[in-house]
Amino acid sequence: MTGVLRLAIVTALAGTAVTAGAYQLAAGSSSGALGPGTVEVDLDVDYTRFTPDHLTVRRGTFVRFVVRNHDPIRHELIVGPPEVHARHASGHEAVHPPVPGEVSVEPNATAETVYEFDQVGTVIFACHLPGHDEYGMNGQVDVVD
Repeated sequence: MTGVLRLAIVTALAGTAVTAGAYQLAAGSSSGALGPGTVEVDLDVDYTRFTPDHLTVRRGTFVRFVVRNHDPIRHELIVGPPEVHARHASGHEAVHPPVPGEVSVEPNATAETVYEFDQVGTVIFACHLPGHDEYGMNGQVDVVD
């Protein structure tokens, strides 16, 4: 085997290994997770949808959510365990002061809230204004070790 042919084979194999590694990272390995520590996540709201609607963070990450509402209607961001979402799904709180994990966002405005992800698992975020969650205005945060 000539040196040029050997070099071509080694280069091709190295490229395959790099491509496989990149796919594994993109597929959601914990290597692509945010944190730990404090991170900022920009959430855009367009057409009653959150973008992004899926995040992966490491346990112990403190996230500052910056919510940019590009819609001409009010929205909210509620982050937390199922009992928090059950309370908000009843619709008794039309406006939320900015407390950890809860914030109202006026039309064409920006608002912020923070949330600490301290347990491994899945945490849901949603807008519980009438019909918004059902329309698909929700997402999830996968918390990994």
